[in-house]
Amino acid sequence: MKSQAINNDFYNTLGEDWYTAKNNPIAILREEQKAKNPWILSHINKHFSGAKDLKILDIGCGAGFLTNTLAMEYDQIIGLDASKSSLEVARNHDQTSKVEYLQGDAYNLPFSDQSLDVVCAMDFLEHVENPRTVIKEAARTLKPNGLFFFHTFNRNFLSWLIVIKCMEWFVPNTPDNLHKLDLFIKPSELDLMMDQHGLTSIQWRGLRPSLDLAFLRSFFKREVQSDFSFKIVDDLTLGYIGVARKI
Repeated sequence: MKSQAINNDFYNTLGEDWYTAKNNPIAILREEQKAKNPWILSHINKHFSGAKDLKILDIGCGAGFLTNTLAMEYDQIIGLDASKSSLEVARNHDQTSKVEYLQGDAYNLPFSDQSLDVVCAMDFLEHVENPRTVIKEAARTLKPNGLFFFHTFNRNFLSWLIVIKCMEWFVPNTPDNLHKLDLFIKPSELDLMMDQHGLTSIQWRGLRPSLDLAFLRSFFKREVQSDFSFKIVDDLTLGYIGVARKI
């Protein structure tokens, strides 16, 4: 029997919950991004020697957690997502009013070859049936020496137990099939996909919750507390973040 498709329609229902919900899995993503954004900004700044006139695309931008942060630092920011309602929320939270938000298809990016300096695919590759095509399109649109950023989940038993099953218990409003283990990607698989399309990896890091009092309070109250946080680690067993360069 074929397994049910991943539930991407969930993101169309969120509205302002993207930014306010505490007992919703989007609250986890919101707190993750507080650790990921500085890491991404640091790599961009170092790689491009502080240049600001960069053209950056955020694929699967959702409500703009990363996109709107990038717009505070760089000149040409584009957020692309399939969810019209999420894009509307993202626009409302763009303090710069300069992000170009587009409803579009990650399998067929509306950009010419070698036209972008940076492409990001954060928490997105595990939500599509064919991540290879997304990576191919990202590589096509990147200029030589451009950067590709990603965050996704490793495929193993521990990821199934923690990322999928524990999430369903920990966060009461987690819908069915928000994540599917068969769509998780091993780092070796992702590295091969990137290499086949001219992207060479620069750095891989893991991401996990800070195991502190805030974590315990959140876990037992079953809602994400304001001081719940994530940190960048060396272990790639669960979620992992990375950056690659267009050769």
